Amino acid sequence: MSRRRNLERHRHSLGEIRDIMNSMKTLAYMETRKLARFLDAQNAVVRSIEEAAADLLGCHPEILPEVKEAAPVCLLIGTERGFCGDFNHALLRQLDALPASPPPMLIAVGARLHALLEGDARLAAAVGGASVVEEVTSLLNRVTAEITALQDARGVPAVFCLYHGSEDGIVMQRLLPPFRFLPGRPPRFPHPPLLNLPPRELLAGLADHYLFAALHQMLYTSLMVENRHRVAHLEGAVRHLDDESAELAQRCNALRQEEIIEEIEVILLSAASLGEGPAGR
Repeated sequence: MSRRRNLERHRHSLGEIRDIMNSMKTLAYMETRKLARFLDAQNAVVRSIEEAAADLLGCHPEILPEVKEAAPVCLLIGTERGFCGDFNHALLRQLDALPASPPPMLIAVGARLHALLEGDARLAAAVGGASVVEEVTSLLNRVTAEITALQDARGVPAVFCLYHGSEDGIVMQRLLPPFRFLPGRPPRFPHPPLLNLPPRELLAGLADHYLFAALHQMLYTSLMVENRHRVAHLEGAVRHLDDESAELAQRCNALRQEEIIEEIEVILLSAASLGEGPAGR
């Protein structure tokens, strides 16, 4: 009986763990629904800034600054929490596949990613990540502060971001200087835009807005993919716990049947001994 009770206690513990994981899965799914609304608006903002910059550079391509070859900064957007599969390891595998020269300085976002990079000579800064969408804005402020500090201290010419894109897998995207992918596009209009500012000053203003909007977009997208990974990972864990609980239930039932059979045998033996006693006298 003690063995069956131990199995039942273990099954009860698995049930509690299963309920906790299922709640975590539900919360992660709810987070993806919130992020979907934020991402639609943020994607539209980024596209509008890129279109404005493309119109400007289509008529004034000379204002795009030159980029000096130097060690760039690579912003790695990982996770603050676990239960998301190989999310962070996949980032590091993609990082290792990049050209090693010049070696980039790394800014790691997320405690889980930072733990994997601990002791790496390339790591220049670590920033705590966002667990929910409401924490993205404060995270963005911390990230921009780290980028600004590196630029002021080391004169970093280029900043890239390596993150999980929603449908394109892991994406490598330039943040600073921005708009490097826009020159060469044909102008959308036959006449240049009417400007109230000098073209270079306008481009600098657009760059500030673009950095803010693009970082928001990347952080939202990464958090969306992270929560999708978490939903899939926890769903698999819940199924595994359900299977193990069902197996334990079968073992408990088998042990209970054995106990019942033993009890019946004891009763029958007792009845037989009571029946034989008076006859023997």
